[in-house]
Amino acid sequence: MYFSYRAFTSDPDQILSEIDYGRAHHRALYFINREPGLTVTALLDVLQVTKQSLNRVLRSLIEDGLVESRVGRRDRRERLLHLTEKGTALERRLSEPQRSRMRNAYRTAGPQAVAGFRQVMEAMMDRDTLRQYRALKPEDEA
Repeated sequence: MYFSYRAFTSDPDQILSEIDYGRAHHRALYFINREPGLTVTALLDVLQVTKQSLNRVLRSLIEDGLVESRVGRRDRRERLLHLTEKGTALERRLSEPQRSRMRNAYRTAGPQAVAGFRQVMEAMMDRDTLRQYRALKPEDEA
């Protein structure tokens, strides 16, 4: 599992190092891209990081013109996160090599192996994590 993870993260890690960002930046971009208008609170819940840690990441993404923080319509205290065009382009550049690796692996392994892989991955999640995972829209619908 470690070697697969290392290969899976190698392409985005290279890009991130070139722009002085880390994996936390990629994770934030990824989830904001999947759910435009995601609240900071919801992102904190998904990433399971401290508010201070996320604020550092979001501050740099906002300052660099990758993320916009908008005031909520119903609750003006809420901050709704959206990627800018520049943010969408970076998220795509970071995530596409990973999507390509997954597509190739799924194609090679076949549908039964993919179903088994998903079962194994879900079995490793605790109840709260599994709930969060299942609440996400499938990536092809995001």
